[in-house]
Amino acid sequence: MLKPLRQGLPPLDPAAVSNAASCALPARYEAVREARLFTRRTLDQWDVGERFDDICLVVSELVTNALRHALPGESEHPAAPQAPAVRLHLMRWTERLVCAVRDPSHDTPAPGDSDDFSAESGRGLFLVDSFSDSWGWHPLAGTLSGKVVWALFRLHPAE
Repeated sequence: MLKPLRQGLPPLDPAAVSNAASCALPARYEAVREARLFTRRTLDQWDVGERFDDICLVVSELVTNALRHALPGESEHPAAPQAPAVRLHLMRWTERLVCAVRDPSHDTPAPGDSDDFSAESGRGLFLVDSFSDSWGWHPLAGTLSGKVVWALFRLHPAE
């Protein structure tokens, strides 16, 4: 089921992006709420139809995972003034939308090991897989360090 690890985005023409928005998120759990509010405001303007709730849920899961698993703990870098931020990107094409979360970690996203469906954590990637049309991740190159975890949603044109 969860096979898309280390896949790149399917071919999408960057020149054909009809809308794009991004925001930097601080390295604290309140950033999940900020990401949801940013996503809701952005999607309200873009009219994504019935995918609205799916996209908002997936953004919450991706940002939560980045904050929980991808940021260094305070004990690892006590002299660092502030942990690196996470960045949320939303990109819309006519019939597709991609949400991507960039974080400073090089670790592979991995689903939780628990089969306990009553557990309060460990199901984030399962939810991403269930509510998006595809997802994956890729390491960043060049001067950027870390990775991007993305989810793609197919949008149905308004009738």
